[in-house]
Amino acid sequence: MTYPRSSLVPPGAPGLYHCVLRCVRRAFLCGQDDYSGRSFEHRRRRVEDRLHALADIFAVSLWAYAVMSNHLHVVVQVVPEVAASWSDREIADRWVRLFPREDLNPEVRVDVLSAHADRIALLRAR
Repeated sequence: MTYPRSSLVPPGAPGLYHCVLRCVRRAFLCGQDDYSGRSFEHRRRRVEDRLHALADIFAVSLWAYAVMSNHLHVVVQVVPEVAASWSDREIADRWVRLFPREDLNPEVRVDVLSAHADRIALLRAR
């Protein structure tokens, strides 16, 4: 049975977590699908790159990961005191890197976002 993250992990609490993501309905994350004959191996590097990018954006340490054919294991350590030490501008910059937009200048977005203290407080908690 699954539980909502909010009931398992108190907001702002440090911890070490083993997370599992799995594909359903015979979907492949990467590797060779013998049933269809298709190879999804090209996704493996993209998944690994995205894990490292997200660990760089959030206040987490990526301890280990395993990208399997139909599931993914990740061991992360949440380090909330790191996020507490970031400036408002740094929080805004990380958020803009997480959600880039082609139609807007990233520096302008960071300037506008860092001027809203209530929004920065919410993003820092996330």
